[in-house]
Formats: sequence, C-alpha cells, structure tokens
Amino acid sequence: MASSATAQKGKGVALAVVYVTCLFFIWALVTNLLDPLLKTMKTVFTLSPVQANLTGFAFFIAYGLMSLPSAAFLSKFGYARSVMVGLGGIVAGCFIAIAAAKLHTYSLVLTALFVMASGITLLQVAANPLIASLGKPEDSSFRLNLSQAFNSLGAACGLWFGANFLLKGEIFEKDIVVTQAMREQALGFVSNVYLAIGVGLALFILAIFLVRQRITDAAPKTGKLVSPFAALTSKWANLGALGIFVYVGAEVAISLNLLLFLEQTNILNISAEQAGKLTTFYMVFAMIGRFGGSALLKVVKDYVLLTGVALGAIALCLVVIVTKDMVPSAHTGVLNLFLAQAPLTSGLIPAGAALLIGLFNSIMFPTIFTLTLQRSSAPTSATSGLLCMAIVGGAVLPLVFASIEQATGSKALGFIAPLVCYVYVLWFALAAKKAPVHEITEDVVGGGH
Repeated sequence: MASSATAQKGKGVALAVVYVTCLFFIWALVTNLLDPLLKTMKTVFTLSPVQANLTGFAFFIAYGLMSLPSAAFLSKFGYARSVMVGLGGIVAGCFIAIAAAKLHTYSLVLTALFVMASGITLLQVAANPLIASLGKPEDSSFRLNLSQAFNSLGAACGLWFGANFLLKGEIFEKDIVVTQAMREQALGFVSNVYLAIGVGLALFILAIFLVRQRITDAAPKTGKLVSPFAALTSKWANLGALGIFVYVGAEVAISLNLLLFLEQTNILNISAEQAGKLTTFYMVFAMIGRFGGSALLKVVKDYVLLTGVALGAIALCLVVIVTKDMVPSAHTGVLNLFLAQAPLTSGLIPAGAALLIGLFNSIMFPTIFTLTLQRSSAPTSATSGLLCMAIVGGAVLPLVFASIEQATGSKALGFIAPLVCYVYVLWFALAAKKAPVHEITEDVVGGGH
C-alpha cells in the first residue's frame, strides 16, 4: 500500500515537472516577442530609441509592481490556481494587444505588455520555487538550470516566430517611404500573432484545469506570506537582488536592441526579418549553455562557473565596443545559409560577439538565484520574493542602453551598460566563494526569469 502511494506521488511530481517546464517555454516565447515587436513599433510609430525601449519598460516594470501581489495570491490560492490565473493574464494581454493594433495606439500596446507581464510574474513566482523544491536541495541549481534550458528554447522560438510573422512587409525595407497601408499591414501581423497565442494559451489553461488536483497534490504546501521587504535585513539577499537586477537588465537590454544592432549598414547590412531570424542564435547559444551548464554544475562549483561566464560576457561586450568601427572587408558567405545570401562585412566580428553573449548569459540567473538563497540569512520566501522583484532591472537597463545610444549615436556603445552589469556579476561570484552557506528549510515563494 505504501509503495503504491509513493508511486502515485512520484507520478504527480513528474506531471508537475512537465507542466512547469511547459510554463518556462511559454513565458519565454511571449517575452521574446518583445524584440521583433520593438522593431515593429519603432517603424510603425516612428519612435526614438528610448521611446521604442518603453516596450521593455512596460513589460518588466510588472515584476516590480506585481511580485508582492502575486506572492500573496500564491500563498492564499496555491500553485495550480496561480498557474491558471497567470496564463489568463497573458491571454487578456494578448487581446488588449489585438485591440491596440486595430486602434493604432502605442500606449495601448504598452498596456497590453504590462498585463501580459503581470500574468507571467504570477507564473514565475510559482514556477521557479516549485522546481527548486521538487528534489534534493543541493541539486536545486541543476534542476533550475535544466528548466531554464527549456526557457531558452521557448525564447529562441519566440524570436524566430516573431521574425517570421511580425517583420514581413514593405515597411521594413531599407530607405522606403512608409505609407498608411504599410502601417496597417504591419499592425495586422501584430494582431494575428497575438490572436494565435491567446487562443493557444486558452486551450492550455483548459488542459491544466483538467489535471489541477494532481498538480496541487505534487506541489509543496504554501504557507503564510512573508513580505519580500523582510529580506532587506540580509546582506546577501540585497547583494543577490542587485545581481538579479543587473543580470536581467543586461540580458534584456541586449536582446531588445540586438535586431536593430545587427541590421545596421556597418554591421551586417541585412533586412529586419533576416536580423530577427539571426537573433534566434542569441537564445540558441543560451539554451546550449544551460544544458551544458546543468551538466557542469555536477562537477564544478556554482560560483566558479558563474565567475567564468561573467568573464566571458565582459570580454564579448568589449569586443563589440572595440570592433564597431572596423573598415568593411570583402563579402563573406559564412552565414549565407541562414541569411538568404545576404552580404556580410567585417561587422561579422561585433555581430558574432553580441550573439555569443547569449552563451555566457546562460547559467547566470538560476545560479545567482540559488547562490543567494543559500547565503541569505532572511526567510527563504522573503529572499525569493525580493529576487523576483529585482527582475524589474529588465525595465531599467534597456532605457540606459537606449540613452547611451541616443547620446553617442552608436548602438555599439550602448553595450557599455551591460558591460558594467557583468562586472558586478563577476564580483558577486567571487564574493560568494567566501560567504557562509545556510540550509534552505522552507518552501520558496519567489520568482524567476
């Protein structure tokens, strides 16, 4: 009888892991539509770099504003219901985006992104802690990195999907006079994409509803809500929160502006659609890094691996900044298979460096997350909640990136912002080596990326 109950519980845990992995994929796909969407909004509404990056601000500010309400909801209603409501928020945002496209209103697009991100915040408040708790505490970094690998797969699919369905039409051709008909066509593509996502997620909500009890049985029990602000008394909770803030800010700043960077005449001189497809490799490299990082974390200390990837990201940012003014050389066909015979110049060096940053971003978030939980003297749920709120860095750093670009007239110099962020991640990794480790003894009510 006991063995039968254990087997049944094991199946429930396995089912929970499958659904949580799907959530990692889903929110990554929705989040990474931001990159091609930024290009669409910038073109359709003739926006400045800072105005265009408000798409990222509207999305990621939700993490700062909605993390605490999301944690409160999770504590009261549990994991299964939180997942369904979070997905419902994304669906609602999709239909607001459709209305915004029909009404040609940029401010309503920003509202839609905030609503979507609010739903994703609730999903993340539940998902990362759930993965962290389903197994041995010492393997939490491994499990979180493995789930984040599927997050990277979703991100790559989002970029590819967006490039194929958001960046089509005459409006994205170089040196063309934009007409109202072109704007209508581009916004029609936006409407179609979010309609497809909204309908698909509505069906997924139904699937979760049908198995909600099995997920509830497998999930850790939620308890009394502990405010994330209670973690402010812990030095390491604060250091880790700053680490999450700057890492997410750096990753988002690069991702949002990568398409615009690659399409430049002095870099790859390609169309928006081709550049959008190429940005997929930014997340493919992150996925490779997360799968590889998950394996390496079995034999390499987490703070050692974090040190290595931080150094790699710093080096690549420097390459982008230093090589931005190289004199174009003869065309090369290195990437022609992916770019439909697009002409390439020596801008391939900064372009390649920018894309490869994804490889070194790979294990940063989950490793900073778990290193902080292990070293924070504050309640685990409070620390985790504070880390989730720190994802708001994704709203701030893209604006810093865009401000540097506007001030200097160079997208490459915008990489100074993520460069500084990666220097802090390097310091954090080195400091974590000497910090005492505390046992994680309670359920985590926090967030993730």
